Amino acid sequence: MKVRSSLSERPGFLAVVLLILIGVGLVISSFSRVGTSMLCSLAGPTFLRPVVDENYSPTGIQLKAILHYATSRQTPQQSRGEIGVSFEVLKARSPCNFLVFGLGFDSQMWASFNPRGTTLFLEEDPKWVQTVLKDAPHLRAQTVRYRTHLKEADDLLSSYRSEPSCSPSEAVLLGNAQCRLALNNLPDEVYEREWDLIMIDAPRGYFPEAPGRMAAIFSAAVMARRRQGSGVTHVFLHDVNRRVEKVYAEEFLCRKYLVKAVGRLWHFEIPSAANATEVDGARFC
Repeated sequence: MKVRSSLSERPGFLAVVLLILIGVGLVISSFSRVGTSMLCSLAGPTFLRPVVDENYSPTGIQLKAILHYATSRQTPQQSRGEIGVSFEVLKARSPCNFLVFGLGFDSQMWASFNPRGTTLFLEEDPKWVQTVLKDAPHLRAQTVRYRTHLKEADDLLSSYRSEPSCSPSEAVLLGNAQCRLALNNLPDEVYEREWDLIMIDAPRGYFPEAPGRMAAIFSAAVMARRRQGSGVTHVFLHDVNRRVEKVYAEEFLCRKYLVKAVGRLWHFEIPSAANATEVDGARFC
């Protein structure tokens, strides 16, 4: 979701993308058993293998995604292994509410993995939103304004505990102007829904004046802790090879909730505060 100036030059990855999309359930019922067996053997890993359902009918967003990746050199920024982590959860939870920080070449893929659910993309750059939606108007995307800069990451981390509105027991998002790590001006839909999966692959966090992902990580933790429905909130954080992402993940998403790490992606399963076995009102972890 970060490389915008040029198209990906990895055409070999196209076949992987198509197989992933097929794995969601895009298997036309007219496939013969022989053809299906052959496809399974070609797909390789479990998350790339098709799910055969004679009553399955592909959705419009899935078909548009296949057309897009079949006719374009644009491919996702995450690796095959990293995509597989989120895919397995989406396969089990879809249809669900899926919140994605970032809009990019992989957005049609993510939306196609949750075809009958709600997938919402949050993007910092209004012009980039217009560019992506021009070619994919069926995607749901909103612009977000961040109040932080990457160069402030250390100061924000060391000072947030002195602000009561940032404390785990008190922190909310909507209208929370006192806590700078809280995303307090998101679209209403973000606050009105409980999100089953949250993907953090934005905003930009590789130069001092960039917003950084501090607020996205903190806000994902608050959403997960305040969950009222059953089950955990799955949070996926990309680019954990970078110091800020890693430090903030350990502070707010918690090592004890880390269930899988592949490449530069960490997957957390965070229980609500009401269901957590160990709750410290003064710390997130």
